[in-house]
Amino acid sequence: MDFLPIISTLRRHRTAVILIVLEIALTCAIVCNAVFLIGDRLAKMDKPSGVVEDEIVRLQLTGIGTASDANAVTRMDIAALRALPGVKSVTTTNMVPFGQSSWNTDISTIKDDPNGQNAGMYMGGQDLLETWGVKIVEGRDFNPDEYIQWADLRTEKANVPSIILTRVLADKLFPGKSAIGQKVYASGKDPQVVVGVIDYLARPNEFGGRAPGAAMVFPVEMPYTLGGNYLVRVDANRKNEVLAAAKATFDRVDKSRIMLKQQTFADLRKDYFKQDRAMAYLLVGVSIALLIITALGVVGLASFWVQQRTRQIGVRRALGATRGDILRYFQTENFILATMGIILGMGMAYGINLWLMDAYEVARLPAEYLPAGAAILWLLGQISVLGPALRASMIPPAVATRSV
Repeated sequence: MDFLPIISTLRRHRTAVILIVLEIALTCAIVCNAVFLIGDRLAKMDKPSGVVEDEIVRLQLTGIGTASDANAVTRMDIAALRALPGVKSVTTTNMVPFGQSSWNTDISTIKDDPNGQNAGMYMGGQDLLETWGVKIVEGRDFNPDEYIQWADLRTEKANVPSIILTRVLADKLFPGKSAIGQKVYASGKDPQVVVGVIDYLARPNEFGGRAPGAAMVFPVEMPYTLGGNYLVRVDANRKNEVLAAAKATFDRVDKSRIMLKQQTFADLRKDYFKQDRAMAYLLVGVSIALLIITALGVVGLASFWVQQRTRQIGVRRALGATRGDILRYFQTENFILATMGIILGMGMAYGINLWLMDAYEVARLPAEYLPAGAAILWLLGQISVLGPALRASMIPPAVATRSV
């Protein structure tokens, strides 16, 4: 196929060519970035929590007024929940992975270090690690005599004696060596001794440069009045049964409380990533709409040119051009337009990504998204032009030469 006649024809229709090239370029730029952002959102929604999600339910409640002995009520709550059929273990905690509340502080090997490592700060009673189902990869769990009460910690009557780190945090603080037995400063004036390292535990909010999985666990027993989070590990097939019995169980202990949330961990994850899911759906809708509009633009322009070139097509057919020649002509013409738009669109895609990186801390657009976007638009263009091109190839020479 000789490209010079096609290019010559396109130069005589500059306005239409410019408009369709700009439409393809804009679609290429937006779709490449949109697909990248969709993939980024989906990856974020699929990130691990580090806990046995299919066995955990979260119960959150709040009291009316001030409990006379919140610690005693909490112990009775835990005992009542443990007595439910299918319950393996129960604990309280100040926060949960993918929860809305986030406790964070700095930790360092140096006292009063202004450049400490920011980490998520989990606190919980006995059986916390067992309830989560996290894997201890080095060291041990807390001993019973290492647990202290939140009230004692708050009034500085006691200091946190020991601490457990995630592997991510341990590697940052002690690169290339074991963290077990090392001293760190994370709470109070006295250091904590690292007694264990767990494989992974997600932080509730990992943004603004916070290292994913950088978390620590303190042996601090939390009363229900602080966050109200009860984590219950149950048989996977009895989660709904435990959730249904939770309200009556708490009422038997103390009716002067309100149940805020009863949810499986799957529901907790779903709520946490609700905005990311909505954004992914929105970007999918925008991408599909842009591709449809671009396809319609290609179809409209090709149909218009077929109508305008009816006589020219007829002359070519009379001079011996086959239907395949006419079909290839329009497909080649569209390929040239798509290529011009894609080249411009790649530059625009890179520019949009730079702006997103600066304004919203989005990651750099991987290079493989550009050829993928180009392939999609090339394929879309060829499919869109196929209908008008087939109609052009079916124009009989006799009918075409009579049109004026």
